[in-house]
Amino acid sequence: MNKAVLASALGAPSAFGQSQFAFMRGNAFEARVKADGGAELLRLVHEKLDPGAEPPAAGAVPDLTAVGPEGRAARTALALREAGATGGWTLLDHPLLTLDVAGSPAFLEPDAVVVHPDGSWTVVEIKSFPMLDGSADAAKVGAAARQSAVYVLALERVAARLDPAPEVRQTVLLVCPKDFSNLPTGSAVDVRKQRSVTRRQLDRLTRVEDIADALPEGTCFAPDLPAAELTAAVESVPATYAPECLSACELAFHCRARSRARGAVTTLGRSLRAELGSLASVDEVLSAARGTSGDPTDPTVAALRRAAALRAEALGTRTTAPARDPARGAGNCATSHGAAAVNEPQPARRTAGRSGTTCP
Repeated sequence: MNKAVLASALGAPSAFGQSQFAFMRGNAFEARVKADGGAELLRLVHEKLDPGAEPPAAGAVPDLTAVGPEGRAARTALALREAGATGGWTLLDHPLLTLDVAGSPAFLEPDAVVVHPDGSWTVVEIKSFPMLDGSADAAKVGAAARQSAVYVLALERVAARLDPAPEVRQTVLLVCPKDFSNLPTGSAVDVRKQRSVTRRQLDRLTRVEDIADALPEGTCFAPDLPAAELTAAVESVPATYAPECLSACELAFHCRARSRARGAVTTLGRSLRAELGSLASVDEVLSAARGTSGDPTDPTVAALRRAAALRAEALGTRTTAPARDPARGAGNCATSHGAAAVNEPQPARRTAGRSGTTCP
């Protein structure tokens, strides 16, 4: 199922993606890294990950072309098997790997995989963000590490079918532009933690067959269906929207609209949802903050009412929330901010001499 086409048919096309300029810049940098048979890339792998091995004078670059994704994956597995027997350096440019995800095969294409002279395998991830003075943006490095960990898991599936099974290194090579130039530099990134987390997440995924069995009879996701039928089919699959979905899922805009229509608190973020406990909708949160519902002994409700009282005091408006209880305290500061964020829009006029809401 093509989720991008499905999102367009639902009237909520996805708008995220890499810009054309960034795409061209990334391709140009990757081509430079892999030029001359990957000589510079192999040099970086030798320098950062395997300095004790023989320097890569000239590495083999096998042809991985085949018909269809299944053919490319089989050709990649064959090239990995053959490379281990040569005893030299081998560079696999854009190999195709498979990984079982919830009972269905997913095809993965890392930037490169290097086979060392000792037969071990290393994943290489090439990114176009700069590495300044030997370090790069932590968030981007973390995302690259999580992406590489998936490739490591897929390579381990290939290695498990060989006898003897070669070592899949848990340290990958991240290649980025050096400082403000277009010269490549590399950094070793340990992905053992990301690999373990990803493996646990994959093991806990509900299988596609189980999801399909739970759907109503005759459910179809064909994009050419009438809008009402297609929307009903998509709604039959449970989904919980969060802002993080915008950068990862083509159906995020559709799910966000449905989540906002229901007034779900998760629309505002998972961290806020976790702080609000059993209050699952914006209406429930506002009602608890006003004092018209909710258990006053609940710490979350108490913090919401305290935040509402502080806001009303700062704005010079009246509120039905009870006065501050010194024995109970101010409650959680972060939850108080969350209550202010979901409360009614602020009036244009403020009382003279007063500032915005603060946490005591």
